[in-house]
Amino acid sequence: MNKLFYAFVGVIITATSISQENTNKFRQLKDKLATPNVYRTASGAPGHQYYQQQANYKIDLTLDDKNQKITGSEVVTYINNSPDPLSYVWLQLDQNVRAKDSDTKKIRTGRLTTKKAFSQLKKEMNDFDGGFKLTKVEGVKEGVIESYTVNKTMMRLDLVNELQSGDSIQFTIDWWYNINNRMEIGGRSGLEYFKEEDNYLYTIAQFFPRMCVYNEVEGWQNKQFLGRGEFALVFGNYEVNITVPSDHVVGATGDLVNPKEVLSKTALDRWDKAQKSYESPVIIVTQKEAEKAEKKKATDTKTWSFKAVNVRDFAFASSRKFIWDAMAVKQENGKDVMAMSYYPKEGNPLWEQYSTKAVAQTLRTYSRHTIPYPYPKAISVHSKSIGMEYPMICFNYGRPEKDGTYSERTKYGMLGVIIHEVGHNYFPMIINSDERQWTWMDEGLNTFLQYLTEQDFERGFPSRRGPAYKITGYMKGDKRGISPIMTNSESIFQFGNNAYGKPATALNILRETIMGRELFDHAFKTYAKRWAFKHPTPSDFFRTMEDASGVDLDWFWRGWFYTNEHVDISIDSVKWMRIDSKNPEIEKPLAKKEAKNRFIGDEVNKTDIEETYNEKDPSLNDFYTSFDPYKVTEKDRENYKKYMHKLSKEEKEVLAKGYNFYQVNFRNRGGLIMPIIIEFEYTDGTKEIQRIPAEIWKLNSKYVSKVFTTEKEIKSILLDPLLETADVDTRNNYFPPRMNVSKLQLYKQKKRKSPKNQMQKAK
Repeated sequence: MNKLFYAFVGVIITATSISQENTNKFRQLKDKLATPNVYRTASGAPGHQYYQQQANYKIDLTLDDKNQKITGSEVVTYINNSPDPLSYVWLQLDQNVRAKDSDTKKIRTGRLTTKKAFSQLKKEMNDFDGGFKLTKVEGVKEGVIESYTVNKTMMRLDLVNELQSGDSIQFTIDWWYNINNRMEIGGRSGLEYFKEEDNYLYTIAQFFPRMCVYNEVEGWQNKQFLGRGEFALVFGNYEVNITVPSDHVVGATGDLVNPKEVLSKTALDRWDKAQKSYESPVIIVTQKEAEKAEKKKATDTKTWSFKAVNVRDFAFASSRKFIWDAMAVKQENGKDVMAMSYYPKEGNPLWEQYSTKAVAQTLRTYSRHTIPYPYPKAISVHSKSIGMEYPMICFNYGRPEKDGTYSERTKYGMLGVIIHEVGHNYFPMIINSDERQWTWMDEGLNTFLQYLTEQDFERGFPSRRGPAYKITGYMKGDKRGISPIMTNSESIFQFGNNAYGKPATALNILRETIMGRELFDHAFKTYAKRWAFKHPTPSDFFRTMEDASGVDLDWFWRGWFYTNEHVDISIDSVKWMRIDSKNPEIEKPLAKKEAKNRFIGDEVNKTDIEETYNEKDPSLNDFYTSFDPYKVTEKDRENYKKYMHKLSKEEKEVLAKGYNFYQVNFRNRGGLIMPIIIEFEYTDGTKEIQRIPAEIWKLNSKYVSKVFTTEKEIKSILLDPLLETADVDTRNNYFPPRMNVSKLQLYKQKKRKSPKNQMQKAK
């Protein structure tokens, strides 16, 4: 009997515990974050035993302009700073994404339609072989590398002896590959062919076998490169020699260490002048000089040598078509950085006017919000239909029409992509997150700072992303096509909105609405300082933002980053109450006014009934015929005096104010918790905004009621008046409800045209 009883009680307890599972939206985020340890602290800072590996490269490279081929040889020095002995090491072979048997080609999905552009078919039928051709993989000394295994875009080197903590190994790899035509088959890296003059413009990256990250978070980061998820890379030092046709101009990561060997005396003089020019760029290679090189192709070669310290990658651009300009940017720490651009004549006049100045402004704004730019230069390279970033150099689109005119969309699109790609120097080139796993940690944070830079560049800059109202269309969409931000890069639906737009919006909301600029800016800058030249994770970012600001944001991270819920808060109803002053001179006229109802019968009877019976025969009248319950009597006044005599001074002051009390009932329709920002418009025409923290929802995340006390009578109430919470449906933000007017447009269906080029039209 007792056993049965206890079993029964146990069932009840179990059922109760299941029903009481904590689903409160303000519960702490500990179930989502990594456990703090000696490597990464609970505050979000690197721990006292934090470590990271180092990889140094010496690379000799030849660009074959005749056959569009890269041939290279590298010596890698890999230093094991971890406490772990390593029996093998992993490298990335990213060019293998273009191998004939690439998984990227195999998993590409598509549909057949009766109408398909030839360019689309050409891409589907592409048989280009752009994978690495390894010709040598061996240790610099014997007894280092036992064997190697290529697994698609990854390569494992098995070591003869374990690499002990604090030790290093050296090995050499020789390779070559065919350079892809980006205009035909796409790609972050590759060439563009100019048919009119039979010339090429090369933007080259991922061109060499690169070491993978090894750390305490996931061991080796050896997730395959499928094309979308970018790169997790190790910091190190580079010495790179690039042999190209002698008339090519090369821009690359790092310092040019042999300028006298590759630049003319005129170009060297201009370069010296550019280093002292802080207002405008100095043209080092002019358009006239570039056009001359285009026509007369050199047959000999030159070798450009570059050195870069403490960078995670290396990239370069090369062409005889390049115009080159540069200017100096003074930073808050007193150091100068060179901002520069490389572009063909096809980029002018747009690029000469804007590119380098956009680079300069990006360095200023980003440095103010993070750390001073640590590298000697930042380069913007013009290349059609691409936007991609590497340390100190990025490739950007934005090409005018052949007549030199351009649309507004082209201009601001170019400025936006330059700011964005140059900004990537900070995220992830310096604050070095794992792009293969968490795209938002570089794209989202960078898009947020891109927005701030665009607004610094021009007042009213038409930014695509950043303000809260710009993300509402995405967030209110079909949830089956919306991923949480915390989704691996290869599995994200709507990549741009998810990895760029939504996290950038979230940070903007934190800065403007939840934390305020002072607290947010300090915390964000703290994160940048803590993790500069290190490998942060999402937990490190979330924890640092809270630790440095003193603001509990677990509810925000959980909602915005771990769910696909949206913001939709409504005003469901409003109840209005006043204090009864007991003053008959006030209350009785009010009661009379409130009791007056209009009824259709009464209105018609005023004229339809010429004379009532008691109007004909006054003998029918008595006390009640003329009695007015709203008339103030001496008895009323006497009672009021007695009432007031009993009240304290403070109570009399409250009565004198004539306070209004409004109970506003809110509903959270979207699920995503946000502060309540409410604007009152009073009957005298004045307005007031009140801000209620998100914690108002802590006990009930669906419905809350709030009482507001006002001296003035409220005419109307508006939620989210400044469009700062990303509320997807503002129709339910009004009290009393407001009708939305839409314009009915009549038109004849026309063929869709490209964006308007008003400059061309005016010209």
